[in-house]
Amino acid sequence: MNPAECAKTERPVHHLDMRPATATMILAATVTIAAETSFVSAISAWRQDREARLKAPGGWLSVAGLSWLKPGQNEAGSAPAAEIRLPKRAPQRVGSFTLDGESVSFHAAPDAKVTINGKPQTAAKLQDDRNGNPDIVEVAGLKLHVIRRGARIGIRMKDDESEYRKNFQGLRWYPAKREWAISARFVPYSPPRKMSFDSQTGDKQDYMSPGYVEFAWQGRTLRLTPVEEDGKLFFVFRDRTAGKTTYPAARFLYADPPVNGRVVLDFNKAYNPPCVFTPYATCPLPPPENRLPVEVTAGELMYEAGH
Repeated sequence: MNPAECAKTERPVHHLDMRPATATMILAATVTIAAETSFVSAISAWRQDREARLKAPGGWLSVAGLSWLKPGQNEAGSAPAAEIRLPKRAPQRVGSFTLDGESVSFHAAPDAKVTINGKPQTAAKLQDDRNGNPDIVEVAGLKLHVIRRGARIGIRMKDDESEYRKNFQGLRWYPAKREWAISARFVPYSPPRKMSFDSQTGDKQDYMSPGYVEFAWQGRTLRLTPVEEDGKLFFVFRDRTAGKTTYPAARFLYADPPVNGRVVLDFNKAYNPPCVFTPYATCPLPPPENRLPVEVTAGELMYEAGH
């Protein structure tokens, strides 16, 4: 068979041999693109929900006041001399919050239209926020509850007409990237250890840590220590984007509990603490071991109207 006849014979065979490989490559590329699209969509949905919760009535943007209590009576109202100063739409005298040791009680002023947990009531001993379900004193659309931070006890005010909520400018994010969803090794403590965090209000905040996570990034082995909160691992961390593109003090990140000794740290979901949006939050600061020596170019960027 001459060369021309060889070419005619072999060309179709060669073409047919390539088809399965080409089809496999196309299928693999399609699957990869679909997976990436699904990943980005899931992150986008999470971020939209994050912003919706922030803007919602009663969300962090509505936090518009914080007054630390002194022992004895603390008057609340719109009067200039009130220890717990409320907006002008509130009565001049709403009532008094009395701090007796670690107990706080409330007594309404005469004619003040006050509810406690949604019911008209003139006096009550108040549960603070440590169990996540504090008693709510409401007047003129303002919601007041007791918070406990370290040795201090205060009254936090939420106002859905807050300037922070009215003037909210929206969140900004780094583009979602799968490489920032990092699988980390979980190393448990036995028993769990107490961690004491400094906070932006100067208080110490104590939590329990179940262990630490360790992961590789850009040739380095990095470590973060979480605490337990609401059945998840909660990380307070800072990295070298802080003060440049992200909030200078810290960012927060939640992760699911470890599975088979591994934890997924999805830094695409790293977000700003409430202190970015209101000066009346009491945010923990990252401990030394949670100050990463790398740039985490993922998650929420600095809020342009932040404090």
